[in-house]
Amino acid sequence: MEEFRVLVVDDEDDFRETFVNRLQRRNLDVDGVESGEKALEWLDKHLYDVCILDVKMPGMDGVETLREMKTKRPLMEVIMLTGHASVESGIEGMKLGAFDYIMKPADIDELMEKMRQAHEKKTLHEEKIRQAKIKELEGHPARVFEQIREEGT
Repeated sequence: MEEFRVLVVDDEDDFRETFVNRLQRRNLDVDGVESGEKALEWLDKHLYDVCILDVKMPGMDGVETLREMKTKRPLMEVIMLTGHASVESGIEGMKLGAFDYIMKPADIDELMEKMRQAHEKKTLHEEKIRQAKIKELEGHPARVFEQIREEGT
């Protein structure tokens, strides 16, 4: 399996800690935080490929957190964790750009597969962006030097 970084956001300490440990035992690079606010702080300092985000949290809920995450890290894929009572929130999250949603309690193998698919999607988007930049530079070679100058200042 390809390596990728995962952020788990869930206010239930036992669930989050157990889940992070289980993912780490599967050799994933995983961090866990307890709130949407904390997740947004971490995104200012760390890069993640995939986020597992609980929908129901006190303070900033999962949908609101997702909105902010997509502003900060538009290519990071987010999988929403939802209970039976909040399936509508999971669907709303998908409309806002979440990769998918999974019902709690989450099956670890199902979630691993969803994370792999989410990482694959992110990787494809990144490659498309790289290819578009290369094409743009090929069409306008002088921009290569402009970019070098801008990056040097």
